[in-house]
Amino acid sequence: MGDKPTTPNADAAIPGPDSISTEPISNLPQLTRFITGHNAEGKAVVHSHGPFTWASYADNNLAFAVPYTTSTFPPDLNDDADLAAHERVVATGRLGLVNPRGTVLRCVDFAPGYACGMHRTQSLDYGIVLEGSVDMVLDSGERCTLKRGDVAVQRATQHQWVNRSQTEWARMMFVLQDCRPLVVGGVEMGEDLGTNSGLPPSGN
Repeated sequence: MGDKPTTPNADAAIPGPDSISTEPISNLPQLTRFITGHNAEGKAVVHSHGPFTWASYADNNLAFAVPYTTSTFPPDLNDDADLAAHERVVATGRLGLVNPRGTVLRCVDFAPGYACGMHRTQSLDYGIVLEGSVDMVLDSGERCTLKRGDVAVQRATQHQWVNRSQTEWARMMFVLQDCRPLVVGGVEMGEDLGTNSGLPPSGN
């Protein structure tokens, strides 16, 4: 499969987030998660709802919320198995950017002027700009500005996100799906977290 970049030991100590709160660190609106299910008659109902929980990083310049994850494909919804699996993943405190063999729904807030480190995940990602605008910078030097409603399809590429506004926060929603290892020029394009700290390796 070719050479693969080394990744940190999954058992190594991870600094973790700066703080965890049900209030966003940005001045953007709080968001609510609604989960549906079925009652005893087979009718669709709202199973639960509640505010996002936010974890802040990079001296409160970056915040993550993970409304949902899946750990199998296809996911098993019988007897709320997917709900239990999500709760287990969150309880470990060791969810990386990607959930091996599954998916991650993640909302990210970027402070004014903030640029995350260049990084790559072994995943297929859909990123949608919800608030503000964000630059997508690739390691080739290419740069694209995504405005509200624009979508980025990240295919295991090295990239970084930059909020060029000096006054306004930006927000994106991501769906990350584990993918098979990608080999380019004989080199396996494994996960590379770069200078981004506080994040555990995904382990895929």
